[in-house]
Amino acid sequence: MRLINCQQSREHDVLYHGTEQVVLKEVISSCRSTAGRYEPKMQGTFARVCMVVTAAILNHPLLFPQENATSIAEQDEELIVRMREHQERLERERAKLEEELSQLEEGGEEDGYSWYIWSVVSFVVFFTIEMCRADTGDSDASGVDDELPESGSVDASTMVLDKNILSNFCDQCTYATAHDNGRVREFVEGFTDDLLESLRSVSDREADMEVEDFVGIGSMFECWQVCKPPACDLIVPFSPPDPLAFQVSLWCEPSSHTPPDKQGCGTIQVSLFGEQEGGCLCGSANMGDDMLCLLHGKHERSLDELLCSRRMPLLAKDQVMKWFQVSLTKAWGRISHKYDFEVTFRSLDAAGALKVRFPSGKSVMVNIIPAVQLVDTDAYLVSHFPSDCGSPQDPFWPLSLAVYERNLLKHLTKHLPQHPCHLQCLQVVAFLHRKQTALTGGNALTDYHWKTVLLHLLLLKQTSIWTADRTECRLRDVLDFMHRSLREKNLRHVLIGNSRVPQELQLPQMIRKAEPINLFRSLVLRRDHYAATVHHLQEMMRNAAMLLQEYMPLSYHEAFHY
Repeated sequence: MRLINCQQSREHDVLYHGTEQVVLKEVISSCRSTAGRYEPKMQGTFARVCMVVTAAILNHPLLFPQENATSIAEQDEELIVRMREHQERLERERAKLEEELSQLEEGGEEDGYSWYIWSVVSFVVFFTIEMCRADTGDSDASGVDDELPESGSVDASTMVLDKNILSNFCDQCTYATAHDNGRVREFVEGFTDDLLESLRSVSDREADMEVEDFVGIGSMFECWQVCKPPACDLIVPFSPPDPLAFQVSLWCEPSSHTPPDKQGCGTIQVSLFGEQEGGCLCGSANMGDDMLCLLHGKHERSLDELLCSRRMPLLAKDQVMKWFQVSLTKAWGRISHKYDFEVTFRSLDAAGALKVRFPSGKSVMVNIIPAVQLVDTDAYLVSHFPSDCGSPQDPFWPLSLAVYERNLLKHLTKHLPQHPCHLQCLQVVAFLHRKQTALTGGNALTDYHWKTVLLHLLLLKQTSIWTADRTECRLRDVLDFMHRSLREKNLRHVLIGNSRVPQELQLPQMIRKAEPINLFRSLVLRRDHYAATVHHLQEMMRNAAMLLQEYMPLSYHEAFHY
């Protein structure tokens, strides 16, 4: 026997549970709205309410698990059928109940105090049962390990890890980070400043986008990157020319109708200042043949090829990235004679993904990401994340809170003991993840997921335990947290909807109060991708000692000649 929602059909159960609650809430609301007008003779109706509530509880798939006698696909189909039948049954009972309440209202009398008490008691009982069942479901989900390997599995407590090897790795990484990453950042910042200034010089100030100064984000600017070649992630905000303006709409706004798979995204409407109707760059100036409108394609042949609707002009990421790539190409062409290295685009699907290659053969990766800044915040809607294999389709832009995450890491570090081990833990898992990925192939984990786990632990655990002599214990905590998150297919965004985030961070209230977002949501339905990720983590922990022992640091000072 096992609970279906633990690992196999979590999203179906959420839908099931949500439908059940909507119907039951409507039933209770209907009862309470007329509570003051009925007498104790409504006991029959109250019995029917109890029957509806009881049926909803007893028919929920979490209460009575099914035998594991069918395949996963058959269980999913059977669950969907049960959900539909259950919803129809509740709707019929609600209709009957409303009819009886209507009849009783016509002949009812003034004294209905007893009925009000009964309705309140029934609501309290139902709510208590629901809360207890939710807690039980969570504990069961954390205890069931259906899809993780049963034989020969490795977890954080059984992982073999030599303290001397770990200490040697941390010492070398710390030295490299302190002495070399600063020089890489200095070079990238100077190069990017020069490139963006050249971009501004080739742009039409009356018709083209206005590019602002870049913002450094990610591991290189948080001082924990260990990958080779080094990579720097930079956000570059842009804004439309006068008289146009961007109006951002996030998924968590009350008026938003964002699909469930687009949580954490927003849309960008282009309009005239102070007006809701859309504007278009096509009509603001005479654009040359080599210029791209960010709202419409050059040849509008069909609705599918339009980058915005006439009634709802939304900025399109694809067109923005084309414009950005064309602009960067022109900008580099103007200044390339000043440098003795070559710059190439690493990917046509990611604007600004550059590779700087030096005469020595060494290289630095530079990810320049176009973005739209939310007014009066440090939050951005970006075209893509550097570590993403796929980005949401137009017109949805993912939200980046990377600046707040960097500030959170700085804030938490101030309260840690002297020479804390938190960044060393992050460097170790990032190194192991990258090495194991080269051995076992693609998986769902990224460096961003590991950083999210570390930030959760820093918020949850006492600051005094992050001393340098406890690196091994804290590393096991990070791996154990990731292991449990994968088992439950649930890793929450560290900032969105997290009440533990310090107020000093000045996170926008809309983000702070939003519903938490599951970063592992895609793994719920993609079972093959989930299996590959689980296998990757298992092999990573099994090979940890060997991978760390093979680490041979290469000084950036020896690798790069600027």
